Amino acid sequence: MNKVVLVTGGSSGIGKSVGEYLTDNGFIVYGTSRNPERYPESRFPILELDVKDVNTIQQTVNTIIEKEGRLDVLINNAGAGITGAIEEIPEAEIKANFETNFFGPINVIKAVLPQMRKQHLGLIINITSIAGYMGLPYRGIYSASKGALELLTEAFRMELKSFNINMTNIAPGDFATNIAAGRYHAPLLENSPYKKSYGDTLKLMNSHVDSGSDPNMMAKAVLKVINTKNPKVHYKVGEFMQKFSIVLKRILPDTIYEKILMNHYKL
Repeated sequence: MNKVVLVTGGSSGIGKSVGEYLTDNGFIVYGTSRNPERYPESRFPILELDVKDVNTIQQTVNTIIEKEGRLDVLINNAGAGITGAIEEIPEAEIKANFETNFFGPINVIKAVLPQMRKQHLGLIINITSIAGYMGLPYRGIYSASKGALELLTEAFRMELKSFNINMTNIAPGDFATNIAAGRYHAPLLENSPYKKSYGDTLKLMNSHVDSGSDPNMMAKAVLKVINTKNPKVHYKVGEFMQKFSIVLKRILPDTIYEKILMNHYKL
């Protein structure tokens, strides 16, 4: 039986690559977007879903279950970037980012669990970020929201073990997607004490995305996890130095690691 997969944020970037790759490998894939009508050429169905709207989440999950009779894999991929000096990011934007990157995935998980529990089978993959393993300058809110999802995964998967539902997360590094264009960027204010350092860091961050890895690397990693009987708690996908930065954080004194990051960002 072909597995039924739901990929949130499946209309572009990593989500689109994952959806197409799984479709090519025989899975029944449904993607989501807040504006599905914009993607008539998609190779798999795109359903309307806003992770900040519980009603659209439940409607989409119900639609898939009514049509397929099951839901085997959830890939919580929808997310939003955010940059800026923490002091200068409006509180409303901070809350909006957590609504998308943290509370949104929780609500999608809650919507699929009754069906997975009924099947006594399911897999939930949360797409986090290598940035979630460390507090990055001018990306602190993004790091915090993705780090929160990492920790949530650790706790949630233990609660689900007895139902034969697996949960894991995959933390990507920088990939060549359109995420930079969709980020909330706190404006570079002329009178800001952060103007130069934030401006320089913003250019560096955007260059990392522009020269990032092929999203198909993530798609292959997702397929490998789906085909793994007992998935690990955490997976990291990206360039060697991006993954190695997590190892360094674990073994180096905090102040030494902080200096390495500040040198990297020229702060």
